[in-house]
Amino acid sequence: MIEITVNDRLGKKVRVKCNPSDTVGDLKKLIAAQTGTRAEKIVLKKGYTIYSDDRTVSDYEIHDGFNFELYYQ
Repeated sequence: MIEITVNDRLGKKVRVKCNPSDTVGDLKKLIAAQTGTRAEKIVLKKGYTIYSDDRTVSDYEIHDGFNFELYYQ
């Protein structure tokens, strides 16, 4: 299990635990459950990189303590 921090730039930080074999879409569903928004509206970014739903967390080499920027579509 790895712990990922998601910052929505409005003062809310969400911490999510997931497995490296989970997809980014699964990660968005976990974030949606904690924030109350729909998973389809969530966009995860880090710098200029937008993470797609069909790839796994380990494909992107996301490790424990990774920080995402949370955007809404």
